[in-house]
Amino acid sequence: MKNSVISVIRSLLLTLLVISPLVTAQLKDDENPIILLSEDQSFHFELLVPLSEAIAGGADINPLLTAAKNVTAGNFDSWAEVFWELANQTKARAEDPEIAYDAINVRDTWFSTASYFRRADFYLHGNPDNPLINYFWEEQTAAFDKAMAALPVPGQRLQFPADNFTVEALWFPVSNFSDVKRPTIILGNGYDGAQEDLYHTFVVPAHARGWNALTYEGPGQPKVRRDQGLGFIPDWERVVTPVVDYLLTTQSAVVDPTRMPLLGYSFGGYFAARAAAFEPRISAVLLDGGVWDAYEAFYDVLPEEAQSLLNSGNATAFNELLDALIKNPETPTTIRWGAEQGVWSYKAKDAYDYFQLVKAYRVEEWIDRIQVPT
Repeated sequence: MKNSVISVIRSLLLTLLVISPLVTAQLKDDENPIILLSEDQSFHFELLVPLSEAIAGGADINPLLTAAKNVTAGNFDSWAEVFWELANQTKARAEDPEIAYDAINVRDTWFSTASYFRRADFYLHGNPDNPLINYFWEEQTAAFDKAMAALPVPGQRLQFPADNFTVEALWFPVSNFSDVKRPTIILGNGYDGAQEDLYHTFVVPAHARGWNALTYEGPGQPKVRRDQGLGFIPDWERVVTPVVDYLLTTQSAVVDPTRMPLLGYSFGGYFAARAAAFEPRISAVLLDGGVWDAYEAFYDVLPEEAQSLLNSGNATAFNELLDALIKNPETPTTIRWGAEQGVWSYKAKDAYDYFQLVKAYRVEEWIDRIQVPT
């Protein structure tokens, strides 16, 4: 018996010695040493978003992998159709009386439904008149609200009047007790993300650590852009100050003002930096990531010909070139989607106007005003 075991081990070792050089060579030759969810770089990244939210109840892994398999790489219509179908299938499960006995399962199924409707919307903004833009958002909002109401401590939708607009917010207290001041994090998204995504990414971990959390959206962000028709504004303190006012007045009994940081996610790194520079009541600011000059960042991804036309000030020729690039399926999705989303989020007249508006989003002139830990 002993000799037999030794023989098997020797065979395994020999096999490993033979195949290991082949595996090593394959890894060296492989340009993608990770598992790609799509051949399209942008699609791969956007599939990772709900996949990461699955950890906190925002999606299910198997349906997402199936969706990744069914989506045609780089095809915006295919993406919307696959996630629309997945969202409706998941909604039907949430409404199925056979799973009603499991309240947590029902809640997370509603959260997943909301996530999939948000995904379905993602690449649609090239045509601002597309009725699906509002339809998908109404569906995701209704699904998210059903889930949020079923949390151990239900979240609340709030609105704060600001300077010629209204801030949309979600308040997530960690406890029902109103006699303990707790650390409270303010969370803002960026170029395209929704505040509902921030629940799964940041609020759940914050609650696990005993923190309250409040998410918000301002001009250019999903709900304000749709409901109020407003694009991004550079002076973002106008958005955050009403949020701080609310926390330090209405929620003063449960908010510790000495531990009230502001986090900006993605392009929200610019927004949070700007707010922290002009809103002194923030206790700290987290920039994930840090945005120094938005124009420079967006300019650098343009093809050289487009850069030259932009520099020349020839708006007509620049718009014609960008339109041709967007319509060309061979153009990288990051450029096609990035330009369409930019025009949408800034509510620009066209691509040239979008690049002019972006010039205001740089931090160099006021970055030294930030006095809190960053």
